[in-house]
Amino acid sequence: MSRTILHSDCNCFYASVELLHHPELRGKPVAVGGDPEARHGIVLTADYIAKRHGVKTGMALWQAKQVCPDITFLPPRMDLYLRFSKMAHESYGEYTDRQEPYGIDECWLDVTDSAGIKGDGYKIAREISGRIKSELGITVSIGVSFNKIFAKLGSDYKKPDAITTMNKDEYREKAWPLPVSDLLYVGSATTKKLYSMGITTIGGLAQTDEKILIGRLGKRGSILWSFANGYDDSPVKIENTSAPVKSVGNSTTTPKDMETDEDVKIVLYILAESVAARLRENGFRCRTVEISIRDKDLYHFSKQVKLKNASNITKEIAEAGYRLYKESYRLPADEYEKQHFSPESFQKPLRSIGIRGTDLVTDYFWEQLDLFTDPGFREKQMKMDDAVDVIRRRFGFYSIQRGLMYRDRILSACDAKADHTVHPHGYFG
Repeated sequence: MSRTILHSDCNCFYASVELLHHPELRGKPVAVGGDPEARHGIVLTADYIAKRHGVKTGMALWQAKQVCPDITFLPPRMDLYLRFSKMAHESYGEYTDRQEPYGIDECWLDVTDSAGIKGDGYKIAREISGRIKSELGITVSIGVSFNKIFAKLGSDYKKPDAITTMNKDEYREKAWPLPVSDLLYVGSATTKKLYSMGITTIGGLAQTDEKILIGRLGKRGSILWSFANGYDDSPVKIENTSAPVKSVGNSTTTPKDMETDEDVKIVLYILAESVAARLRENGFRCRTVEISIRDKDLYHFSKQVKLKNASNITKEIAEAGYRLYKESYRLPADEYEKQHFSPESFQKPLRSIGIRGTDLVTDYFWEQLDLFTDPGFREKQMKMDDAVDVIRRRFGFYSIQRGLMYRDRILSACDAKADHTVHPHGYFG
């Protein structure tokens, strides 16, 4: 049975949402990203006016200012964008429970089972497009096809506010003339290799002998050949099991060097508090915890560990991060050890540290508990964290603190509310 797959892409998402809150900027070039005050960082999203002036995603703010002197920069507000993303998914849910986010602003929808009630894929796409426009105030471009790859190509085919079909009887006409770099999973390095083989279009890739591609690109060559020929049969995942972002993290350069385990523990717990709160706020849990460490001489490394259970519990995330630190680095346990043991026994004090939860799932993700996990205790931890969140939302982050924070007022004053790093979710993981 042929499937009906949609790919919905919110046009210039961050900028579109910001313009709803800044109507005075409509009709002017706008970009979201970096630190507008300090004029550093990169462009995360630009509106179409800025794009027509040559502003591109990933461009440094100073470069964007050079090509578009009248541009207005706005700081990113990830919580706001996640809220709009959640509302979009609620609208999609009227048509299917098979939703698979691809980043915060894109989503695949399998509407095969809805066709008998809602009409064909094109009709459903038109209805979704109209609803997003009227309910959220932004526009989407939607691709309609029989697989995920061509649905994604369809949403990219024409922007903004467009619907493009790529059915079995038309994908050769529409998809094959496109540059090979437009195909999902073809990055710059792969593009160069394909160009060196004389392959510049998706059609050229499709018509190349599969064995030749395997010889040059390995297994990836076979995958790309299948994609170009429309052989993608990967399923759209069930709603609410896959998170629209890949990770949430926070890091800080401390006001003084961290010289003992206790110093590190204080800062790690503060950062873990903010990361876990952000996960809970947006309905996410992480399955992996990662820490990054930089010493006073700027030596840097990162480590990660898989959790037994997906979690947004502050204590579990903090303890996992601290265990990683203890396994990887040696500082004095406390002031006593620092004073009574030779400095050569230890590594150098730390200048900065970060922690992030990655491999995210939503609260609807289910997993088998093991015999050694106490679900009752975890539930109490969750309820305690929820209560702390309520207090902090009303009275501020520092209205309730762990006793650990009072051991060093300087370190515990680091900015746990700083901007978090949010990474988009990739197609293959």
